[in-house]
Amino acid sequence: MTDPALRVEGLTRRFGATVAVDALSFSVDRAELFGLVGPDGAGKTTTLRMLAGVMRPDAGEIVMLGVRVTQEPERIRSRVAYMSQRFGLYTDLTVMENLEFYADLFRVPRAERAARRERLFRFSGLDPFRDRLAGHLSGGMKQKLGLSCALIHQPDVLLLDEPTFGVDPISRRDLWLIVHEMVGHGTTVVVSTAYMDEAERFDRVAFLDRGRLLALETPERLRRDLPGELLAVRVARVREARAAAVALPEVRRAAVFGDRLHLSVASAERDGPAVTAALARAGFPVLELTAIEPSMEDVFIERIAGRGSSA
Repeated sequence: MTDPALRVEGLTRRFGATVAVDALSFSVDRAELFGLVGPDGAGKTTTLRMLAGVMRPDAGEIVMLGVRVTQEPERIRSRVAYMSQRFGLYTDLTVMENLEFYADLFRVPRAERAARRERLFRFSGLDPFRDRLAGHLSGGMKQKLGLSCALIHQPDVLLLDEPTFGVDPISRRDLWLIVHEMVGHGTTVVVSTAYMDEAERFDRVAFLDRGRLLALETPERLRRDLPGELLAVRVARVREARAAAVALPEVRRAAVFGDRLHLSVASAERDGPAVTAALARAGFPVLELTAIEPSMEDVFIERIAGRGSSA
């Protein structure tokens, strides 16, 4: 058996009376794309900062590539790249100058730099902008430059904190292509995101809420383990209709998704007609009703509800 690239046990971090990360435990295999998924305040950024060795935990253990990060963070720095939400690009330097600066910072051998830069330019599509000031790049291009700078020393582990936040759809796609290619070349990648649709991309997902682990599995298994079946119901005054839906005996859970309700029921075929009739009697005629496959957002809401929070 190959040892995991990363093992976390009982990781805890407090800020005053607030527990940001609460006894978190998980492991990440080598060359795995692993996702920390949850809303703002879930503890994702704090967890990544501790994994990167830039913040000390109050309790717990981190072992990365055989090194106890909590005891010897300096031993792991050359083998890890951490890209924070506000990556430290120098806006008054060009794309090429930023890459060269990070190559100096990580002591990349000069004989290897040209080949590494060209590979990163090919990944990122930054080649036409190599002489442009970083401050004049679009938000998506800045993220791709930040990722390229993080990869210039060819790290074994890459830690990305919400890399697609505020990025346009095309740049989001390009960033994920770069990340998937790095995983294909053997890099272990841990990514945090609040976008539930991005959870589909990961080999395994750790759902976090208020610093605690809600679930840890593959996206496929998480969807398959969701109890019951799911109905998408289009109605007028959808938020008012939700209050009526949750009172129905057939409905286990109701959540608003745009102009539709997602209703968890035991059987879509059996319970759909009863739900339609009951909502109509309550003043919410159903405009459309469809049995659907659950999304990762449905899975997360179900896990939150199971923990006793409001959905």
